[in-house]
Amino acid sequence: MTPRQRLLCALRRQTPDRLPVTTHHVMPAFLASHLGGISAAGFFDRFGLDAIHWTVPHVPDAEAGEYPDPLQGGIGFLESRRVSSPEWRVEFEDCSEGARRLTRYRFLTPRRELSMTIEDAGYTAWVRQPLVRQKSDIDVIGEFATAPKCDVAEVNREADEMGERGIVRGHICCFDVFGQPGCWQDACCLVGTEAMILATHDDPQWVHQFLAILQRRKRVFVRSLQGARYDLLELGGGDASSTVISPRIFDRFVAPYDSELIEEAHRAGQRIVYHTCGGMMPLLERIAAMNPDAMETFTPRAMGGDADLAEAKRRIGERVCMIGGFDQFHFLKGCAPEETRREVRRCFQQAGAGGGYILSPSDHFFEADLPLLEAFAAEARNCVY
Repeated sequence: MTPRQRLLCALRRQTPDRLPVTTHHVMPAFLASHLGGISAAGFFDRFGLDAIHWTVPHVPDAEAGEYPDPLQGGIGFLESRRVSSPEWRVEFEDCSEGARRLTRYRFLTPRRELSMTIEDAGYTAWVRQPLVRQKSDIDVIGEFATAPKCDVAEVNREADEMGERGIVRGHICCFDVFGQPGCWQDACCLVGTEAMILATHDDPQWVHQFLAILQRRKRVFVRSLQGARYDLLELGGGDASSTVISPRIFDRFVAPYDSELIEEAHRAGQRIVYHTCGGMMPLLERIAAMNPDAMETFTPRAMGGDADLAEAKRRIGERVCMIGGFDQFHFLKGCAPEETRREVRRCFQQAGAGGGYILSPSDHFFEADLPLLEAFAAEARNCVY
């Protein structure tokens, strides 16, 4: 099989020629520090992995007066082109404090200005000051925020270029500057995770109002995906994992909104993988009931998750493709190659039966020993059905 055929076979919950093996995102900081700045495509070729090409091109609605953000500059890692309008513009300023690299983003609207501050460590970034700091801020977002659409022609051009070397993957649109594909997860980025959890108890009506605003924006994007030759699109995020929220919060504030987006995506001819980095085991059937095509990341207990691959395969393996499960913290750094190979075989033995499984590190890695990456890929290629 070609890499694309192999990955698609697993996504259809069928049995490929051998275990598909890939990775989630290939972090630019890792490519720069360990491999001389080669491209992501070069990384997949270098280690013989089944390739994933990520692309998230957005296009504005010119008839609605929208235009590409002229201040955004170069598009960064997995960043999308922001969509501006006369009523929704983003400006930014450097407000670094010594070695702490800080950027303040100002969202300009006819009603009032909103702002958020991002801290960037070079290899990753996080929200230092959230966008939503008073409850009425969500009314400003609901009234003025733009809703990007998929640049279908660009996705299809990149799919043609990718060919059989692997699959084309993207994600449901995130909020401008910093967000996540899922509705609840996007809200947590904009409000703060602890504040969102408390709000589900103190003011659930406000939480539902905000989630509906974010969902409407994402729904516009999902409906624009018709005809785009994506192979897989990501929804979700870590803030809906069972190591962050309870099943009760998941049932009330996550599943109702994201399951509707999955249904819309299927109507647009797209596959969805639901991403839950962290705990998953108490939520397995709940996520599968949302009807995604695949689930990830199955983070092992030794990394702070709770995944039991064999139990997960037994419980939901006939309903979704499973992606992930490999402990990159302990077996891509500082161990013997045979230990890495043994971990690959464990994953294959526990989740590979009957196909429908893609071996991958459970989310990103920022450090890895190159010989162990070679052992990871080589042993997976030995796992033949």
